[in-house]
Amino acid sequence: MLQPDLPVYPVPALVPPCPALIARKADRPTEEQYGDFQAAYDYFNKALFGGKLPQCLITLVRSRRFRGYFLTEGFISADGEGRKTDEIAMNPESFEGRTDKAILSTLVHEMCHLQQFHQGKPSPGGYHNKQWGDYMKAVGLYPSNTGLLMGKETGVQMTHYVLEGEAFCRTADALLATGWSIRWRTPQDLLLSAAGGLSGFVPPSMPQLTGKRAVAKRASKTRYSCPVSGANAWGKPGLTLYTAEGAALMVAMIEEG
Repeated sequence: MLQPDLPVYPVPALVPPCPALIARKADRPTEEQYGDFQAAYDYFNKALFGGKLPQCLITLVRSRRFRGYFLTEGFISADGEGRKTDEIAMNPESFEGRTDKAILSTLVHEMCHLQQFHQGKPSPGGYHNKQWGDYMKAVGLYPSNTGLLMGKETGVQMTHYVLEGEAFCRTADALLATGWSIRWRTPQDLLLSAAGGLSGFVPPSMPQLTGKRAVAKRASKTRYSCPVSGANAWGKPGLTLYTAEGAALMVAMIEEG
């Protein structure tokens, strides 16, 4: 049950109008890719968050450690005015084998972090607390440290699965119906797509399993990596692992951040 003091915004039965697609310009890939993500951010901000979220800087960052991340006040203007803005990073390597809808769910996952930073009380150390989980559930994303049913709903490294028919699912479908898509993907991603490897969304009883680095089964092993030393370890999903020196927390490769 949602806490009564949380700023949760009801999603209308009829989703709001979708943004007009940015014209395709083959000689301006930056405008296409970043413009599409900006349009998606604006749309979900209005459709899922009541238009209450401030603007942020969306970046593309390659990594093998996360699907995306949120960084508070990650940039400051260089004009001497001291303007600050948050950052939401999307990882194009994590797009491989995932549908546009799955990728959009990562964007909204990070928007929930932004919402909590500005409107709630985030926990220190990147811990995903219950309040953040309630924000996620309010928009139709269910927190899970494994991406599966019955996963832990709080913790340092978290991902999610999509609730069919709920707010995110309906608004994402409306956006995709306009033709919105990830126009620029990695070569490996396109090869996987051509081979029919793009994963779709499934009901909550069968949570989405996405990407080459996803957990394929509950009993399968997950690779954990140390962001400091690069050391790897393998174990069951949901473990909390530290380096031998106890200096750094090892993170699961499937996590959103």
